[in-house]
Amino acid sequence: MSGAISIGQATVLGVVEGVTEFLPVSSTGHLKITEGLMGIPVDHRSVVAFTAVIQVGAIAAALVYFSGDIARITRAWARGLVRPEERFRHDYRFGWWVIFATLPVVAVGLAAKPLIERPLASLWVVAGSLIGGSAVMWAADRRGRHKRGEDDAGFRDTMLVGCAQILALLFPGFSRSGATMSTALLLDLDRVAATRLSFFLGIPALTGAGLYELKDAVGAGVAVAPLAVGTAVSFAVAYASIAWLLRYVAQHSFNAFVVYRIALGLLLFGLLGGGVLHA
Repeated sequence: MSGAISIGQATVLGVVEGVTEFLPVSSTGHLKITEGLMGIPVDHRSVVAFTAVIQVGAIAAALVYFSGDIARITRAWARGLVRPEERFRHDYRFGWWVIFATLPVVAVGLAAKPLIERPLASLWVVAGSLIGGSAVMWAADRRGRHKRGEDDAGFRDTMLVGCAQILALLFPGFSRSGATMSTALLLDLDRVAATRLSFFLGIPALTGAGLYELKDAVGAGVAVAPLAVGTAVSFAVAYASIAWLLRYVAQHSFNAFVVYRIALGLLLFGLLGGGVLHA
């Protein structure tokens, strides 16, 4: 399917990716809806690969935004490898926890790749997952006691939040951010801590997915120029989105995201049922 995505389409998809990657509204769901509206086959392997690659732009934005935190954790982790007296520090242990918490989603992603790229890429799945994920988010925001900060997160918390990424992997529309934030809230982390933990756990998983898919994106007919444009646009937009989200969750609940997701899911069901979009 040579030339499946033009530079103009890549720009639009880069904006959508940048806005939605870290918001708990499902970037994958929004990308698939946008692709469907533009007539791009959502389950073609080049399109799936393109989507994974432009995510690297958004992840790069997170790397830049959190560069200070990442450098601090990396230094503590590196020091702990050679100095036993450094291994009691939270940052050293957190570095290992992020590595361990990433392994389950990597294993499932590799094992379930054929399902993820074909039947689970259906817009019907996206619509159902948008609504189902909203219910989880709503319950988590109300049940969670919001009493634990970022430094209170332990190995169990990190592993559970990391494993929650599998829900979004198998059910596009559920939202990786939504799944991880909801899990963190159920573990009684406050909203800012839940959001930051979601960022830290998303960086290695999404970067790895993008790099893994790069060869398929180019080899399956997506030109280098659209990939570069989509990635650059997603970087710029995602940086602004990250800054806004952290300010927002410090003062607000997730209610607005829940309402938006339900409305979008119902709209998508309507568009699919009316034949405006094809799954």
